[in-house]
Amino acid sequence: MSGAFEQLRNVVESALFDQPRRTEEELRTMIRDLGKVIAPSLSVEDMERLAREIEVKQGIKAGLGAVVDSEDFEPWLDDAKSSIEPFYWNRYRKLLLHNGLPKEVVLATDKVTDKILGRLGNPNKHVQWDRRGMVVGHVQSGKTANYAGVICKAADAGYRLIIVIAGIHNNLRNQTQARIDEGFIGRDTGKLLERKKGNGRNVIGVGKFDPSRTPVSLTNTLKDFNKETASTNTSEIDSYKVPVVLVIKKNHRTLANLLDWLRDNSSRGDREMIDQPMLLIDDEADNASINTKYNKKLITTINSQIRDLLSMFHRSCYVGYTATPFANIFIDPDQDDEMYNEDLFPRDFIIGLDAPSNYFGPTKIFVDGLPEEGTPTWLRYISDNEDILPIKHKIDHQLDVLPDSLIHALRTFLLARSIRNLRGQRASHCSMLVNASRFTDVQGRIRNCLHETLERIQNAVRVNASRGEAALGNPEIAALYSAWELEYAESEPSWPAIQDELFDAIASAKIVEVNSKSNDLDYTNSGERGQTVVAVGGFSLSRGLTLEGLTITWFLRNSMMYDTLMQMGRWFGYRDKYEDLCRIWMSAEAIDWYAFIANAADELHDELKTMEKAKATPTMFGLAVRSHPASLLVTAKNKIGSGKKITALVGLSNKFVETAKISIRATDLKANLEVARAFVSRVQESQAYREPTASPWGDLWRNVPVELIDQFLAGWRNAEQSVTTDTGPVRAYIRARAHDELPTWDVLLAGKKTGDADPVLGGPIIPVSRSVDLRDLKDEFMTFSGKGMRLASRGIEKAGVAPEKAEQAETEYRKSKNKEPNENVNFPDNIYRVSRDRGLFILHLVKAKAPTGKENDKNVDLIPSQPVIGWGISLPVSARPAERVEYVVNTVRYKELFGEADEDEDQEAEYE
Repeated sequence: MSGAFEQLRNVVESALFDQPRRTEEELRTMIRDLGKVIAPSLSVEDMERLAREIEVKQGIKAGLGAVVDSEDFEPWLDDAKSSIEPFYWNRYRKLLLHNGLPKEVVLATDKVTDKILGRLGNPNKHVQWDRRGMVVGHVQSGKTANYAGVICKAADAGYRLIIVIAGIHNNLRNQTQARIDEGFIGRDTGKLLERKKGNGRNVIGVGKFDPSRTPVSLTNTLKDFNKETASTNTSEIDSYKVPVVLVIKKNHRTLANLLDWLRDNSSRGDREMIDQPMLLIDDEADNASINTKYNKKLITTINSQIRDLLSMFHRSCYVGYTATPFANIFIDPDQDDEMYNEDLFPRDFIIGLDAPSNYFGPTKIFVDGLPEEGTPTWLRYISDNEDILPIKHKIDHQLDVLPDSLIHALRTFLLARSIRNLRGQRASHCSMLVNASRFTDVQGRIRNCLHETLERIQNAVRVNASRGEAALGNPEIAALYSAWELEYAESEPSWPAIQDELFDAIASAKIVEVNSKSNDLDYTNSGERGQTVVAVGGFSLSRGLTLEGLTITWFLRNSMMYDTLMQMGRWFGYRDKYEDLCRIWMSAEAIDWYAFIANAADELHDELKTMEKAKATPTMFGLAVRSHPASLLVTAKNKIGSGKKITALVGLSNKFVETAKISIRATDLKANLEVARAFVSRVQESQAYREPTASPWGDLWRNVPVELIDQFLAGWRNAEQSVTTDTGPVRAYIRARAHDELPTWDVLLAGKKTGDADPVLGGPIIPVSRSVDLRDLKDEFMTFSGKGMRLASRGIEKAGVAPEKAEQAETEYRKSKNKEPNENVNFPDNIYRVSRDRGLFILHLVKAKAPTGKENDKNVDLIPSQPVIGWGISLPVSARPAERVEYVVNTVRYKELFGEADEDEDQEAEYE
């Protein structure tokens, strides 16, 4: 039955591709008519289900991203289109539609890959050229699918050698090879020996549409590039009539072998450059490709080898793909000449990819899905790990039992598998991710404990699930029922149906390790049923690797690095038909960091669009990204080996800065309270005027002299853990603009509308309540665990913005996100900054409290009993460039603040 359904869906979607959108009645009539011929066995309910699926897909929108070009960009693709036969692209487009990609997404992919191709060098232009660019996507949003499309179009246009560098791990390289096999080559490169035994051509993917032209692959899904194996084909690079493709690991030995082989197999040897046009795709380009030169010999070696590879060709193009580009374009300000002349800086173009509207990404999960009050939509808190599996643990940490939250997550996963089966998704893979340690030995112990737990549940279900209501007398079945009540009671289907399905759904479930020592993750050896897999790992699960059908995640990591944390987000992606079942367990601190970097990522893509409108160059975009506060973390990572002061371009133009961390030393609390009290008194005595109607966030004062802001910051005692609120750089930025851009300010004395007022600041202000991370208190500082580590409520930066300007900003935001005028939208604060006439200074009075469920924690007594002071600044766009600012972050301090590198990250690139 499922085969008939799939066949009818493929036919209907193909017929609709080039047609205007059908009405509900027209769509259903079309399905019924085609169904009578193609799938007469389908029921009326099946056809209605298909109609609803197609309607959902028709509602999915995809933007075209933004393009930032260098000043010397010369368009060539439009003129060349008439001479290009889109053979490889047409096959790939059919595959995308066949795989169920919505029409709008396929059309957007066509357009954006044209944009990228048009910025590569013209392969038919026989003069020397060298192009460097970068494509900025989103984690798990379809970057591989995008560059597979670029590869197809590049091959159609005339590129004859295409190299894909796919991460530092074998499992990621193998997975990427499989995607290129399916989307470009059209055959399974891992089964060539079987083909020689007479088992056919192993045609897959695009090969099923037209296998007449097959690119030559010098790598396969089983093995990376090998010089001896490649040399068995005696043809020289210049003599191939079809494209040659290689998918290699980002490993210095592999790259060295490839360089040697190219020298040996070019028609001119190593005396001259190879003439064939070459396209180099660098996947995860922010990882291991960056030339840090700070005690990272391996990474520097790889960077040098990529440059050597490019220099071997008369015509070459480098395109780095990444979702976290801060490291790529944060080059030492004192090395500008090298940055442009030799390094991999994207000097020619930067293209931002918009994720489709059905993308299950960081903003949706950690901003929109995390309400001010109430239960988060997809997120669950881990608060029971410290006595069993602390975030900071050693390689020999012993583990005999699992935290209850992890066992609950496992039960939720098994329920989700059952529900997905009942929804008709038996053939789909279903995965759970457990990322809780950087040590492979500890990962193995977690895997063993999970295996024992899973076996216990499977045995209980095997014996008891068929007993109806009586089954609830078994503790394991009762625990599954409790998990269902907590997580899925409002979802379809009902518990009795789930209980009946349980054993069939989970009987084949298994726990696997994925790291440098073991990799049992394999989605290929499946029959008619999809795999049910719990993957336990560390860094190997943090870079590019896709967990098919990832539904449940238990994540316990302490990295605060922007790029590392984002890349660990394997749960991002597309969860059509089961998004409501997804759950992510993590600590409150990690949730706050993800909310922060979700906003940073959105700001990065918004900055690209702003740069495109302003016709800015990649150089200017690089300056903008380097001045973003989030880039400070990457700066520290790149330079920490030197143990010296960090000189960074960290600007405040169009930025928001806030005290997420404050000192709780008694002397600091007292001093900050006194400086805040004096500030409030001076504001009230100044020529500032109070808004006639109080804002939704507190009392707003207008026209406050900049001197009062400077005086407050001069007296503020900053927590050393709060790097970006160091008052020295903030004051320097403000004072440089005090006489023109920032002479007067809006000041918001933030407070709640209801509750008990506190007169500590000289007026009746009702403090806001914020939970804090209890682990920090022993180190005499306090981290607020509000959304994105923010004190402020959503929308607070709208305070002081003229209503008509705020409305205009919201309208433009809707348009940029392809939102309908009547569609409910949570507007990000940053859209209001460009409309500000002056800076906004926010003073908070905060009552700190323990997180829910931790009221009896041993550190609760360290929470200050009196309200504490915090502050934030929202700044408009400045016409002046960012200034260089000096920060001091030595090696030891850096590890305290941002965590240590993963064991896998340090070792696998060299030894795997």
